[in-house]
Amino acid sequence: MTYLVLSYIILFFYSLAIVLIFFYSLAQFNLLLNYLKSKKKQTEKVKFDFSKVSEIPFVTIQLPIFNEKYVVERLLNTVSQLEYPVDKFEIQVLDDSTDDSVHQTKEIIETIAANGVAIHHIRRKNRVGFKAGALKEGLKIAKGDFIVIFDADFVPNKDWLFQTIPYFKDENIGVVQTRWGHINRDFSLLTKIQAFALDAHFTLEQVGRNSKEHFINFNGTAGVWRKSCILDAGNWESDTLTEDLDLSYRAQLKKWQFVYLEDIETPAELPAVLSAARSQQFRWNKGGAENFKKMSKRVIAAHDITLKTKFHGLLHLLNSSMFLCIFAMAILSVPALYIKNQFPELKILFNIAAFFVLTSIIFFTCYWFTYKKINGGGIANFFKYIRMFFTFYTIAMGFSFQNSIAVLEGLFGKKSEFVRTPKFNIESLKEKWKENIYLSSKISKNTIVEGLLVLYFLFGIYSGYKLNDFGLLPFHIMLFIGYGYVFVKSFKTI
Repeated sequence: MTYLVLSYIILFFYSLAIVLIFFYSLAQFNLLLNYLKSKKKQTEKVKFDFSKVSEIPFVTIQLPIFNEKYVVERLLNTVSQLEYPVDKFEIQVLDDSTDDSVHQTKEIIETIAANGVAIHHIRRKNRVGFKAGALKEGLKIAKGDFIVIFDADFVPNKDWLFQTIPYFKDENIGVVQTRWGHINRDFSLLTKIQAFALDAHFTLEQVGRNSKEHFINFNGTAGVWRKSCILDAGNWESDTLTEDLDLSYRAQLKKWQFVYLEDIETPAELPAVLSAARSQQFRWNKGGAENFKKMSKRVIAAHDITLKTKFHGLLHLLNSSMFLCIFAMAILSVPALYIKNQFPELKILFNIAAFFVLTSIIFFTCYWFTYKKINGGGIANFFKYIRMFFTFYTIAMGFSFQNSIAVLEGLFGKKSEFVRTPKFNIESLKEKWKENIYLSSKISKNTIVEGLLVLYFLFGIYSGYKLNDFGLLPFHIMLFIGYGYVFVKSFKTI
Protein backbone atom coordinates (compact mmCIF):
# COMPACT_ATOMS: atom_id res chain seq x y z
CA MET A 1 0.00 0.00 0.00
CA THR A 2 2.81 2.40 0.92
CA TYR A 3 4.57 1.58 -2.35
CA LEU A 4 1.38 2.32 -4.29
CA VAL A 5 0.96 5.71 -2.55
CA LEU A 6 4.60 6.56 -3.28
CA SER A 7 4.04 5.55 -6.90
CA TYR A 8 1.08 7.92 -7.18
CA ILE A 9 3.15 10.75 -5.69
CA ILE A 10 5.98 10.12 -8.15
CA LEU A 11 3.59 9.96 -11.09
CA PHE A 12 1.83 13.13 -9.96
CA PHE A 13 5.01 15.22 -9.93
CA TYR A 14 6.31 13.52 -13.07
CA SER A 15 3.08 14.38 -14.90
CA LEU A 16 2.95 17.90 -13.45
CA ALA A 17 6.45 18.65 -14.73
CA ILE A 18 5.56 17.42 -18.22
CA VAL A 19 2.32 19.44 -18.33
CA LEU A 20 4.00 22.63 -17.13
CA ILE A 21 6.70 22.31 -19.80
CA PHE A 22 3.97 21.68 -22.37
CA PHE A 23 2.10 24.87 -21.44
CA TYR A 24 5.38 26.79 -21.59
CA SER A 25 5.90 25.46 -25.12
CA LEU A 26 2.40 26.65 -26.08
CA ALA A 27 3.37 30.15 -24.92
CA GLN A 28 6.51 29.92 -27.05
CA PHE A 29 4.40 28.87 -30.01
CA ASN A 30 2.20 31.92 -29.46
CA LEU A 31 5.34 34.07 -29.53
CA LEU A 32 6.26 32.41 -32.83
CA LEU A 33 2.89 33.40 -34.29
CA ASN A 34 3.44 36.94 -33.02
CA TYR A 35 6.89 36.92 -34.59
CA LEU A 36 5.60 35.81 -37.99
CA LYS A 37 2.76 38.34 -37.92
CA SER A 38 5.18 41.14 -37.06
CA LYS A 39 7.07 40.50 -40.31
CA LYS A 40 3.91 41.19 -42.30
CA LYS A 41 3.01 44.33 -40.40
CA GLN A 42 5.90 46.78 -40.18
CA THR A 43 5.09 50.19 -38.73
CA GLU A 44 7.40 53.15 -39.28
CA LYS A 45 8.37 54.84 -36.04
CA VAL A 46 9.01 58.55 -35.61
CA LYS A 47 12.76 59.35 -35.46
CA PHE A 48 15.13 62.22 -34.89
CA ASP A 49 16.31 63.81 -38.13
CA PHE A 50 20.09 63.71 -37.73
CA SER A 51 20.54 65.89 -40.80
CA LYS A 52 19.59 68.66 -38.37
CA VAL A 53 22.31 69.25 -35.79
CA SER A 54 19.71 70.55 -33.34
CA GLU A 55 18.08 67.09 -33.21
CA ILE A 56 21.25 65.18 -32.30
CA PRO A 57 21.05 64.62 -28.52
CA PHE A 58 23.94 64.33 -26.10
CA VAL A 59 24.71 60.72 -25.21
CA THR A 60 26.57 59.12 -22.30
CA ILE A 61 28.17 55.74 -23.03
CA GLN A 62 28.71 53.63 -19.92
CA LEU A 63 31.26 50.81 -19.97
CA PRO A 64 31.06 48.77 -16.73
CA ILE A 65 34.25 46.71 -16.42
CA PHE A 66 35.85 44.49 -13.79
CA ASN A 67 39.26 42.90 -14.38
CA GLU A 68 39.07 42.90 -18.17
CA LYS A 69 42.73 43.03 -19.20
CA TYR A 70 42.21 40.89 -22.32
CA VAL A 71 39.38 42.89 -23.87
CA VAL A 72 39.54 46.40 -22.43
CA GLU A 73 41.72 47.81 -25.19
CA ARG A 74 39.44 46.45 -27.90
CA LEU A 75 36.40 47.79 -26.08
CA LEU A 76 37.72 51.31 -25.51
CA ASN A 77 39.14 51.71 -29.00
CA THR A 78 35.94 50.43 -30.62
CA VAL A 79 33.61 52.65 -28.59
CA SER A 80 35.79 55.76 -28.93
CA GLN A 81 35.62 55.39 -32.73
CA LEU A 82 31.83 55.29 -32.95
CA GLU A 83 30.48 57.67 -35.58
CA TYR A 84 28.84 60.53 -33.69
CA PRO A 85 29.64 64.24 -33.27
CA VAL A 86 32.53 64.33 -30.81
CA ASP A 87 30.90 67.17 -28.87
CA LYS A 88 27.70 65.16 -28.48
CA PHE A 89 28.88 62.19 -26.44
CA GLU A 90 30.96 61.20 -23.45
CA ILE A 91 32.32 57.85 -22.33
CA GLN A 92 32.24 56.69 -18.73
CA VAL A 93 34.60 53.81 -18.00
CA LEU A 94 33.07 52.41 -14.80
CA ASP A 95 36.11 50.51 -13.62
CA ASP A 96 35.71 48.34 -10.51
CA SER A 97 38.87 46.34 -11.32
CA THR A 98 41.11 45.03 -8.57
CA ASP A 99 44.06 43.86 -10.68
CA ASP A 100 46.79 45.45 -12.78
CA SER A 101 44.33 46.05 -15.65
CA VAL A 102 43.54 49.36 -13.91
CA HIS A 103 46.87 50.83 -15.07
CA GLN A 104 46.40 49.47 -18.59
CA THR A 105 42.93 51.00 -18.75
CA LYS A 106 44.20 54.35 -17.46
CA GLU A 107 46.86 54.53 -20.19
CA ILE A 108 44.38 53.70 -22.96
CA ILE A 109 41.96 56.32 -21.67
CA GLU A 110 44.69 58.97 -21.63
CA THR A 111 45.55 58.18 -25.27
CA ILE A 112 41.90 58.40 -26.33
CA ALA A 113 41.35 61.62 -24.39
CA ALA A 114 44.36 63.18 -26.11
CA ASN A 115 42.47 62.76 -29.40
CA GLY A 116 39.65 64.97 -28.17
CA VAL A 117 37.18 62.37 -26.94
CA ALA A 118 35.43 63.09 -23.62
CA ILE A 119 36.26 59.93 -21.70
CA HIS A 120 36.27 59.54 -17.93
CA HIS A 121 37.86 56.86 -15.77
CA ILE A 122 35.47 56.38 -12.84
CA ARG A 123 36.71 54.31 -9.91
CA ARG A 124 34.85 53.34 -6.75
CA LYS A 125 36.27 52.51 -3.35
CA ASN A 126 34.26 49.29 -3.23
CA ARG A 127 32.01 47.17 -5.45
CA VAL A 128 28.79 47.86 -3.59
CA GLY A 129 25.94 46.73 -5.82
CA PHE A 130 28.37 45.25 -8.36
CA LYS A 131 27.38 46.18 -11.94
CA ALA A 132 24.12 47.83 -10.87
CA GLY A 133 26.03 49.90 -8.32
CA ALA A 134 28.58 51.01 -10.91
CA LEU A 135 25.88 52.04 -13.40
CA LYS A 136 24.02 53.94 -10.69
CA GLU A 137 27.19 55.72 -9.59
CA GLY A 138 27.98 56.80 -13.15
CA LEU A 139 24.43 57.98 -13.70
CA LYS A 140 24.83 60.60 -10.95
CA ILE A 141 27.26 62.60 -13.11
CA ALA A 142 26.14 61.50 -16.59
CA LYS A 143 25.60 64.51 -18.86
CA GLY A 144 23.61 62.66 -21.50
CA ASP A 145 19.84 62.36 -21.70
CA PHE A 146 20.41 58.90 -23.15
CA ILE A 147 22.57 56.20 -21.57
CA VAL A 148 24.25 53.62 -23.82
CA ILE A 149 25.62 50.49 -22.10
CA PHE A 150 28.18 48.05 -23.46
CA ASP A 151 29.69 45.12 -21.57
CA ALA A 152 33.39 44.51 -22.04
CA ASP A 153 33.04 41.75 -24.65
CA PHE A 154 30.93 43.77 -27.10
CA VAL A 155 32.19 45.28 -30.36
CA PRO A 156 29.52 47.63 -31.76
CA ASN A 157 29.62 48.70 -35.40
CA LYS A 158 30.70 52.28 -36.08
CA ASP A 159 27.23 53.51 -37.05
CA TRP A 160 25.59 51.97 -33.97
CA LEU A 161 24.56 55.28 -32.38
CA PHE A 162 23.06 56.56 -35.62
CA GLN A 163 21.00 53.36 -35.86
CA THR A 164 19.59 53.48 -32.32
CA ILE A 165 19.40 57.00 -30.85
CA PRO A 166 16.92 58.39 -33.47
CA TYR A 167 14.11 56.23 -32.05
CA PHE A 168 14.01 58.34 -28.89
CA LYS A 169 12.21 61.19 -30.63
CA ASP A 170 9.04 59.56 -29.31
CA GLU A 171 9.10 60.68 -25.67
CA ASN A 172 7.33 57.50 -24.55
CA ILE A 173 10.29 55.35 -25.59
CA GLY A 174 12.37 54.40 -22.57
CA VAL A 175 14.69 51.75 -24.04
CA VAL A 176 16.10 50.72 -27.41
CA GLN A 177 17.62 47.23 -27.44
CA THR A 178 19.61 45.60 -30.27
CA ARG A 179 20.19 41.95 -31.11
CA TRP A 180 23.39 40.30 -29.95
CA GLY A 181 25.72 38.83 -32.56
CA HIS A 182 28.42 36.24 -31.86
CA ILE A 183 31.93 36.80 -33.17
CA ASN A 184 33.07 33.34 -32.04
CA ARG A 185 29.89 31.42 -32.86
CA ASP A 186 31.76 28.62 -34.67
CA PHE A 187 34.68 28.35 -32.24
CA SER A 188 33.45 25.16 -30.55
CA LEU A 189 30.39 23.04 -29.89
CA LEU A 190 29.83 24.99 -26.68
CA THR A 191 29.76 28.37 -28.44
CA LYS A 192 27.50 26.99 -31.18
CA ILE A 193 24.99 25.81 -28.58
CA GLN A 194 25.01 29.13 -26.74
CA ALA A 195 24.56 31.06 -29.98
CA PHE A 196 21.69 28.74 -30.95
CA ALA A 197 19.85 29.44 -27.68
CA LEU A 198 20.53 33.18 -27.66
CA ASP A 199 19.40 33.55 -31.27
CA ALA A 200 16.01 32.14 -30.27
CA HIS A 201 15.73 34.67 -27.46
CA PHE A 202 16.81 37.60 -29.63
CA THR A 203 14.48 36.77 -32.49
CA LEU A 204 11.36 34.81 -31.56
CA GLU A 205 11.06 35.88 -27.90
CA GLN A 206 12.05 39.53 -28.02
CA VAL A 207 10.17 40.29 -31.25
CA GLY A 208 7.23 38.06 -30.30
CA ARG A 209 6.74 39.91 -27.03
CA ASN A 210 7.61 43.42 -28.23
CA SER A 211 5.33 43.26 -31.27
CA LYS A 212 2.31 42.76 -28.99
CA GLU A 213 3.54 45.21 -26.33
CA HIS A 214 4.18 42.43 -23.82
CA PHE A 215 7.02 42.77 -21.30
CA ILE A 216 10.49 42.39 -22.77
CA ASN A 217 13.84 42.93 -21.11
CA PHE A 218 16.82 45.13 -21.67
CA ASN A 219 19.61 42.58 -22.01
CA GLY A 220 22.16 44.33 -19.84
CA THR A 221 24.19 45.61 -22.77
CA ALA A 222 24.00 46.67 -26.43
CA GLY A 223 21.10 48.99 -25.74
CA VAL A 224 20.16 52.53 -24.76
CA TRP A 225 18.12 53.90 -21.85
CA ARG A 226 16.46 57.27 -21.59
CA LYS A 227 17.96 58.68 -18.41
CA SER A 228 14.62 59.95 -17.15
CA CYS A 229 13.17 56.45 -17.63
CA ILE A 230 15.82 54.94 -15.36
CA LEU A 231 15.12 57.51 -12.66
CA ASP A 232 11.35 57.30 -13.01
CA ALA A 233 11.47 53.51 -12.65
CA GLY A 234 13.45 53.78 -9.42
CA ASN A 235 17.04 53.60 -10.71
CA TRP A 236 19.32 50.57 -10.74
CA GLU A 237 18.86 48.13 -7.85
CA SER A 238 21.23 45.34 -6.87
CA ASP A 239 18.95 43.00 -4.92
CA THR A 240 18.86 40.54 -7.84
CA LEU A 241 21.64 39.13 -10.02
CA THR A 242 19.87 40.31 -13.18
CA GLU A 243 19.48 44.02 -12.54
CA ASP A 244 18.63 44.55 -16.21
CA LEU A 245 15.49 42.37 -16.05
CA ASP A 246 14.48 44.01 -12.79
CA LEU A 247 14.68 47.60 -14.08
CA SER A 248 13.03 46.57 -17.36
CA TYR A 249 9.90 45.38 -15.59
CA ARG A 250 9.76 48.38 -13.26
CA ALA A 251 10.03 50.70 -16.25
CA GLN A 252 7.33 48.93 -18.26
CA LEU A 253 5.01 48.89 -15.25
CA LYS A 254 5.44 52.67 -15.35
CA LYS A 255 4.20 52.48 -18.97
CA TRP A 256 7.53 53.24 -20.64
CA GLN A 257 7.76 51.67 -24.10
CA PHE A 258 10.63 49.52 -25.34
CA VAL A 259 11.83 49.32 -28.95
CA TYR A 260 13.56 46.12 -30.01
CA LEU A 261 15.68 46.29 -33.18
CA GLU A 262 16.11 42.77 -34.50
CA ASP A 263 17.94 43.90 -37.62
CA ILE A 264 20.62 45.84 -35.72
CA GLU A 265 23.26 43.33 -34.68
CA THR A 266 25.82 44.10 -31.98
CA PRO A 267 28.69 41.57 -32.08
CA ALA A 268 29.99 40.06 -28.85
CA GLU A 269 32.08 37.16 -27.63
CA LEU A 270 30.51 34.03 -26.14
CA PRO A 271 32.06 32.18 -23.16
CA ALA A 272 34.43 29.64 -24.70
CA VAL A 273 34.93 27.30 -21.74
CA LEU A 274 32.37 25.41 -19.71
CA SER A 275 33.28 27.03 -16.37
CA ALA A 276 32.59 30.48 -17.83
CA ALA A 277 29.34 29.38 -19.46
CA ARG A 278 28.34 27.61 -16.25
CA SER A 279 28.80 30.74 -14.10
CA GLN A 280 26.91 32.88 -16.62
CA GLN A 281 24.03 30.40 -16.79
CA PHE A 282 23.89 30.20 -13.01
CA ARG A 283 23.72 34.00 -12.66
CA TRP A 284 21.06 34.41 -15.35
CA ASN A 285 18.84 31.63 -14.00
CA LYS A 286 19.17 32.62 -10.36
CA GLY A 287 18.55 36.25 -11.28
CA GLY A 288 15.46 35.25 -13.25
CA ALA A 289 14.05 33.40 -10.24
CA GLU A 290 14.85 36.35 -7.97
CA ASN A 291 12.96 38.64 -10.32
CA PHE A 292 9.97 36.31 -10.37
CA LYS A 293 9.89 36.53 -6.60
CA LYS A 294 10.28 40.32 -6.68
CA MET A 295 8.11 41.30 -9.64
CA SER A 296 5.35 38.69 -10.10
CA LYS A 297 2.95 40.22 -7.58
CA ARG A 298 3.43 43.66 -9.13
CA VAL A 299 2.64 42.26 -12.57
CA ILE A 300 -0.49 40.48 -11.31
CA ALA A 301 -1.67 43.56 -9.39
CA ALA A 302 -1.20 45.99 -12.31
CA HIS A 303 -4.62 47.35 -13.36
CA ASP A 304 -3.72 48.76 -16.76
CA ILE A 305 -2.19 45.64 -18.31
CA THR A 306 -4.08 43.03 -20.34
CA LEU A 307 -4.51 39.51 -19.02
CA LYS A 308 -2.49 38.10 -21.93
CA THR A 309 0.39 40.50 -21.23
CA LYS A 310 0.34 39.45 -17.57
CA PHE A 311 0.37 35.78 -18.62
CA HIS A 312 3.37 36.23 -20.90
CA GLY A 313 5.08 38.40 -18.30
CA LEU A 314 4.76 35.75 -15.61
CA LEU A 315 6.01 33.03 -17.97
CA HIS A 316 8.90 35.30 -18.95
CA LEU A 317 9.84 35.68 -15.27
CA LEU A 318 9.40 31.92 -14.81
CA ASN A 319 11.60 31.15 -17.82
CA SER A 320 14.52 29.85 -15.73
CA SER A 321 12.16 27.81 -13.53
CA MET A 322 11.50 25.50 -16.48
CA PHE A 323 14.84 23.88 -15.66
CA LEU A 324 13.27 22.70 -12.39
CA CYS A 325 10.53 20.99 -14.37
CA ILE A 326 13.02 19.42 -16.78
CA PHE A 327 15.16 18.13 -13.92
CA ALA A 328 12.16 16.78 -11.99
CA MET A 329 10.84 15.03 -15.08
CA ALA A 330 14.27 13.54 -15.78
CA ILE A 331 14.85 12.23 -12.24
CA LEU A 332 11.36 10.79 -11.89
CA SER A 333 11.37 9.15 -15.32
CA VAL A 334 13.50 6.23 -14.11
CA PRO A 335 11.28 5.14 -11.21
CA ALA A 336 8.32 5.80 -13.51
CA LEU A 337 9.57 2.94 -15.71
CA TYR A 338 9.39 0.51 -12.78
CA ILE A 339 5.99 1.80 -11.65
CA LYS A 340 4.63 1.25 -15.14
CA ASN A 341 5.94 -2.32 -15.07
CA GLN A 342 4.74 -3.02 -11.51
CA PHE A 343 1.25 -1.57 -11.86
CA PRO A 344 -0.12 -2.27 -15.36
CA GLU A 345 -3.41 -0.62 -14.35
CA LEU A 346 -1.56 2.74 -14.19
CA LYS A 347 -0.30 2.53 -17.76
CA ILE A 348 -3.00 4.92 -18.93
CA LEU A 349 -1.34 7.64 -16.86
CA PHE A 350 1.80 7.30 -18.96
CA ASN A 351 0.00 8.72 -21.96
CA ILE A 352 0.95 12.05 -20.39
CA ALA A 353 4.43 11.46 -21.83
CA ALA A 354 2.95 12.22 -25.24
CA PHE A 355 2.81 15.84 -24.15
CA PHE A 356 6.60 15.91 -23.95
CA VAL A 357 6.84 14.59 -27.50
CA LEU A 358 4.42 17.31 -28.60
CA THR A 359 6.44 19.86 -26.61
CA SER A 360 9.60 18.82 -28.45
CA ILE A 361 7.85 19.18 -31.81
CA ILE A 362 6.68 22.70 -30.86
CA PHE A 363 10.17 23.75 -29.78
CA PHE A 364 11.61 22.18 -32.93
CA THR A 365 9.23 24.27 -35.04
CA CYS A 366 9.87 27.50 -33.13
CA TYR A 367 13.64 27.19 -33.20
CA TRP A 368 13.65 26.43 -36.92
CA PHE A 369 12.28 29.89 -37.71
CA THR A 370 14.92 31.57 -35.54
CA TYR A 371 17.68 29.43 -37.04
CA LYS A 372 16.48 30.22 -40.56
CA LYS A 373 16.45 33.95 -39.80
CA ILE A 374 20.15 33.92 -38.84
CA ASN A 375 21.53 31.14 -41.06
CA GLY A 376 19.16 31.03 -44.01
CA GLY A 377 16.73 28.34 -45.19
CA GLY A 378 17.04 25.52 -47.71
CA ILE A 379 17.32 21.74 -47.42
CA ALA A 380 21.02 21.71 -46.54
CA ASN A 381 20.53 24.21 -43.72
CA PHE A 382 17.48 22.32 -42.50
CA PHE A 383 19.53 19.15 -42.03
CA LYS A 384 22.21 21.17 -40.25
CA TYR A 385 19.46 22.57 -38.08
CA ILE A 386 18.15 19.11 -37.14
CA ARG A 387 21.61 18.11 -35.95
CA MET A 388 22.05 21.41 -34.08
CA PHE A 389 18.62 21.27 -32.44
CA PHE A 390 19.07 17.82 -30.97
CA THR A 391 22.61 18.64 -29.87
CA PHE A 392 21.32 21.75 -28.12
CA TYR A 393 18.36 19.88 -26.62
CA THR A 394 20.66 17.19 -25.27
CA ILE A 395 23.28 19.46 -23.71
CA ALA A 396 20.66 21.87 -22.32
CA MET A 397 19.33 18.92 -20.31
CA GLY A 398 22.84 18.41 -18.99
CA PHE A 399 22.71 21.90 -17.47
CA SER A 400 19.35 21.26 -15.78
CA PHE A 401 20.76 20.22 -12.39
CA GLN A 402 23.01 23.23 -11.83
CA ASN A 403 20.38 25.59 -13.25
CA SER A 404 17.75 24.06 -10.95
CA ILE A 405 20.01 24.80 -7.97
CA ALA A 406 20.30 28.39 -9.24
CA VAL A 407 16.51 28.70 -9.50
CA LEU A 408 15.95 27.26 -6.02
CA GLU A 409 18.50 29.66 -4.52
CA GLY A 410 16.73 32.54 -6.23
CA LEU A 411 13.25 31.48 -5.13
CA PHE A 412 14.31 30.86 -1.53
CA GLY A 413 16.26 34.10 -1.25
CA LYS A 414 19.81 32.80 -0.85
CA LYS A 415 22.08 35.71 -1.69
CA SER A 416 25.36 35.44 -3.60
CA GLU A 417 27.71 37.91 -5.17
CA PHE A 418 27.74 38.86 -8.83
CA VAL A 419 30.30 36.52 -10.45
CA ARG A 420 31.60 37.99 -13.70
CA THR A 421 32.01 35.89 -16.81
CA PRO A 422 35.70 35.75 -17.90
CA LYS A 423 36.34 37.41 -21.28
CA PHE A 424 38.93 35.97 -23.66
CA ASN A 425 39.40 37.97 -26.87
CA ILE A 426 39.97 34.66 -28.63
CA GLU A 427 40.23 36.07 -32.13
CA SER A 428 43.25 38.23 -31.27
CA LEU A 429 45.03 36.07 -28.70
CA LYS A 430 44.88 32.87 -30.78
CA GLU A 431 46.12 29.97 -28.63
CA LYS A 432 47.30 32.28 -25.82
CA TRP A 433 43.71 32.71 -24.63
CA LYS A 434 44.13 29.43 -22.73
CA GLU A 435 46.53 31.28 -20.39
CA ASN A 436 43.71 33.57 -19.22
CA ILE A 437 44.40 34.33 -15.55
CA TYR A 438 40.68 34.75 -14.81
CA LEU A 439 39.88 31.15 -15.67
CA SER A 440 38.95 29.19 -12.58
CA SER A 441 40.64 25.83 -12.08
CA LYS A 442 38.21 25.05 -9.28
CA ILE A 443 35.78 22.27 -10.08
CA SER A 444 32.18 23.12 -9.21
CA LYS A 445 30.69 21.09 -6.39
CA ASN A 446 27.79 20.41 -8.72
CA THR A 447 30.13 18.44 -10.97
CA ILE A 448 30.22 15.51 -8.52
CA VAL A 449 26.43 15.26 -8.63
CA GLU A 450 26.47 15.56 -12.41
CA GLY A 451 28.90 12.64 -12.55
CA LEU A 452 26.48 10.58 -10.47
CA LEU A 453 23.65 11.62 -12.76
CA VAL A 454 25.59 10.23 -15.73
CA LEU A 455 25.54 6.84 -13.97
CA TYR A 456 21.89 7.29 -12.96
CA PHE A 457 20.73 7.79 -16.53
CA LEU A 458 22.96 4.95 -17.70
CA PHE A 459 20.95 2.88 -15.23
CA GLY A 460 17.80 4.32 -16.83
CA ILE A 461 18.97 3.05 -20.23
CA TYR A 462 19.71 -0.36 -18.72
CA SER A 463 16.26 -0.38 -17.05
CA GLY A 464 14.54 0.18 -20.38
CA TYR A 465 16.24 -2.89 -21.82
CA LYS A 466 15.64 -4.93 -18.68
CA LEU A 467 11.92 -4.14 -18.63
CA ASN A 468 11.61 -4.33 -22.42
CA ASP A 469 10.13 -0.81 -22.36
CA PHE A 470 11.86 1.52 -24.81
CA GLY A 471 9.48 4.47 -24.69
CA LEU A 472 11.87 6.60 -22.61
CA LEU A 473 15.06 5.24 -24.15
CA PRO A 474 15.76 8.25 -26.43
CA PHE A 475 15.13 10.59 -23.48
CA HIS A 476 17.52 8.69 -21.21
CA ILE A 477 20.19 8.51 -23.90
CA MET A 478 19.98 12.29 -24.34
CA LEU A 479 20.26 12.81 -20.59
CA PHE A 480 23.21 10.44 -20.37
CA ILE A 481 25.04 12.25 -23.18
CA GLY A 482 24.07 15.72 -21.91
CA TYR A 483 25.28 15.16 -18.38
CA GLY A 484 28.30 13.28 -19.69
CA TYR A 485 29.28 16.29 -21.82
CA VAL A 486 28.91 18.73 -18.91
CA PHE A 487 30.77 16.41 -16.53
CA VAL A 488 33.75 15.78 -18.83
CA LYS A 489 34.01 19.40 -19.99
CA SER A 490 34.08 20.56 -16.37
CA PHE A 491 37.57 19.09 -16.08
CA LYS A 492 38.89 20.78 -19.22
CA THR A 493 39.94 24.38 -19.91
CA ILE A 494 39.19 24.19 -23.65
